[in-house]
Amino acid sequence: MDNSGIALLSDNAAGVHPRVMTALATANDGYAAAYGADSVTSQAIELLQAEFGNRAQVALTTTGTAANVLGLRAVTDSFNAVICAQSAHLHRDECGAPEHFCGCTLLTVPATDGKIGVDDLDGVLADHQMVHRVQPRVVSISQCTEWGTVYSPDQLDALARWCHANDVLLHVDGARLANAAAALGCSLADAASGADLISFGCSKNGAMNAESVILASDAARTSALGFHQKQAMQLTSKMRFVAAQVVAMLTGELWLRNARHANAMASRLADGVRAVRGVRLAVGQVTNSVYAHLPDAVLDRISAEVSIHIWDRQSGVIRLMTSYATTPQDVDRFIADLTAAART
Repeated sequence: MDNSGIALLSDNAAGVHPRVMTALATANDGYAAAYGADSVTSQAIELLQAEFGNRAQVALTTTGTAANVLGLRAVTDSFNAVICAQSAHLHRDECGAPEHFCGCTLLTVPATDGKIGVDDLDGVLADHQMVHRVQPRVVSISQCTEWGTVYSPDQLDALARWCHANDVLLHVDGARLANAAAALGCSLADAASGADLISFGCSKNGAMNAESVILASDAARTSALGFHQKQAMQLTSKMRFVAAQVVAMLTGELWLRNARHANAMASRLADGVRAVRGVRLAVGQVTNSVYAHLPDAVLDRISAEVSIHIWDRQSGVIRLMTSYATTPQDVDRFIADLTAAART
C-alpha cells in the first residue's frame, strides 16, 4: 500500500514541532524538583492562567482522555450524568473511561454536524428530576467538534446561560481548541467562552504528550484537583517535560501559528476534494479536517492504495486531517491520488 495519505490520516500522525523538541532538551538540563514542584511547571501554569483566567485551577496531563476524565471526576459524583453529543469523542472514543473512572453516566443527544444546542437539552433535564434518575451535572461539548465544525460565540453563550440557569456545568473538550480559536479569529478563552471546565490540548497541535485540565469558574473549582490528578495517575514525577511543551506552545503564540497553518492546509484540501468528479464534502470545512463522501468504487480504489481514515464505511465518508506539519505537496499528492481513483 502507498502511504502517501498517512500525512492526512490524523493530526496525531505529525511529529513534534522543533520548538517543542528544543524546549524538551532545555528542560532536560540539570536537576529539578519532582511531581510539578519545579519552575517549568510553575511557568506553564502561569501561562495557562494568563490565557484562561488568573484564578483558574490547572492540572497537567499526558493524554486528552486523562484530561477529560480527570476534569469530570473533579466535579461529578457517581449519581451524576454528563450530557454530550452522540458523536462526542467522550462517548465514542474513550473506551468507557469516563464511566469507569468517574462512575457517572453519559447521556447522549443527537447532534447536527457535531454540535448540540439548548433545544437538545431541555428534554433530558426534564426526564431526570427525580431520585430514581441520574442527575445531570455537566454538559460536555467539543470545540472544535468531531466533525470539524465550531460553536460560534452566540452558541457558546446560549449553552453557558442554559447550563448555569439549571445548575449544570459546561465542559469544553478542547483537544483541538487551538484550531477552533484560529478559525474564529479569537483567543483560546473566547473559543471556550462560558465554560466552567476546559480540557486544553496541545498534542494534536505540535506537542508530544501535553494536555491540561482548566477549572475556569468558581462553580467548577475544587480544592481536591491535585488529589484527583494523583489518583488518575497523571501526577507525573518528571512533570517539567510535560510543562515544557505547554510553555513552548503558549510562548510567542506557537499554538496559533500551528493551528492557522493546519486550517489553511485543510482549506486547500477541501478545494481539491470538491474538484474531484463524483466526490462531495459531507460537511463544510472550517478547521483542520475534511470529511468527504466517496462513491463505493472510488472508496475501494483509494483505500487500497492510500492510508486513509474511513469515517463511515456505510455512507462512504472518509476523514482527512491536516496538521502544523502538512505541506502543500502532501495535499496535492493526495488530490492527485484521489483524482486518479475517480477516473479509473
